[in-house]
Amino acid sequence: MSISKQALQKPNVPVPSQADANDYIILLKPRVMSLVVFTALVGMMVAPNPINPVLGFLAILCIAVGGGASGALNMWYDADIDAIMKRTKKRPIPAGKLTGGEVLVFGLVLSALSVLTMGVFINWFSAAFLAFTIFFYVVIYTMWLKRSTPQNIVIGGAAGAFPPMIGWAAATGAISIESIVLFLIIFLWTPHIFGRSRFLLQPIMARRMFR
Repeated sequence: MSISKQALQKPNVPVPSQADANDYIILLKPRVMSLVVFTALVGMMVAPNPINPVLGFLAILCIAVGGGASGALNMWYDADIDAIMKRTKKRPIPAGKLTGGEVLVFGLVLSALSVLTMGVFINWFSAAFLAFTIFFYVVIYTMWLKRSTPQNIVIGGAAGAFPPMIGWAAATGAISIESIVLFLIIFLWTPHIFGRSRFLLQPIMARRMFR
């Protein structure tokens, strides 16, 4: 896998105006974050080892922040695509509310904060798993698969299927066959729901990107 320098170049965007709190909330992709929190909570609750409620809350918070960080980094990298699509052109970067650099720093800080907090207060295994999930979503899915194949959702769906395993790892410090089953349920469900629509929309997105 290689990512060219040209692919890493960010588009010219309007000079940013003053952003408000809502712009930063948008970066976190709240709808996606809510699904991440729910599936991680399921993984934590069905784990055989009960976790202290306070630590459990902190672990879910770290997973949520890590998911939000992934969303912010996704919007940073996809600013060029977002600027030409009706559904996404009002996001903070193409709308001129924030610069790409500001969003990049925001995403990286949240990533580091979530992973380090998870490691220090929960366990380093779940922290490493969280870090890997952020990396997978941002680098493997956003930077590579999303722009190289219409089947990106099939492989990239793994990023959305990891949270229950992270929740399980937060409670137990490890993974097991049960947590893998939870992963497979979500991983196999995702392409079924979104794969066909993404495949049909891919030619339209490509024409808009290169016209």
